[in-house]
Amino acid sequence: MRVLLVEDDERAASYIIKGLEESGYVTVYCKDGMDGLNMATNEEFDAAIVDLMLPCLDGLSMIGQLRRRKIITPVLILSAKSTVDDRVKGLQGGGDDYLTKPFAFAELLARLQALIRRNNQESKPSSLIVGDLILDLITRKVNRGGDYIELQPREFSLLEYLMHNKGRVVTKTMIMEHVWEYNFDPQTNIVEARIYKLREKIDRIHSHKLIHTMRGVGYVIEER
Repeated sequence: MRVLLVEDDERAASYIIKGLEESGYVTVYCKDGMDGLNMATNEEFDAAIVDLMLPCLDGLSMIGQLRRRKIITPVLILSAKSTVDDRVKGLQGGGDDYLTKPFAFAELLARLQALIRRNNQESKPSSLIVGDLILDLITRKVNRGGDYIELQPREFSLLEYLMHNKGRVVTKTMIMEHVWEYNFDPQTNIVEARIYKLREKIDRIHSHKLIHTMRGVGYVIEER
């Protein structure tokens, strides 16, 4: 899952990013509304978290421009403004939920998950299937042949990305951009290590393998 965070308070942003990464989300961070608008316009995200008081372009104007461009990414508004009028203005301006500062991260995560679930139910399938492997996007559970497979958050994100691209080869760079952060060292073997662990859980006890290596290119999940 990829989340766009637009927040000019670096301390608050660091707190949110840390919590999201520990929960298995990839977070792309922007410090001002104009950069946030450009990022949300040109890339795909499962949700966005947007502060209202932003430099260059305020959060409400950013959200309004996204909606006028027909971009339906669900948006969780963050704001120190807590009056009813402020919340109504934020929701009527295109936000999907409104959370006032200060907040507990557990509540932010719960609200974010609810937005993503609702958006998935409305516009996307609730599960991904490759052969006898099923990934439930709502419960975040995985099973193969009826057997439950326990995955770490990052393993789940990696498998989800592979399954979204069923039959399509994805490169190491593509995986790093969607499952980790942009600033990872391209020489790191973290992708190979995670693929190995994922194979141990998905394919090891099965004669019919689903995750395949395309040498010199990347990886693909498919039935063969």
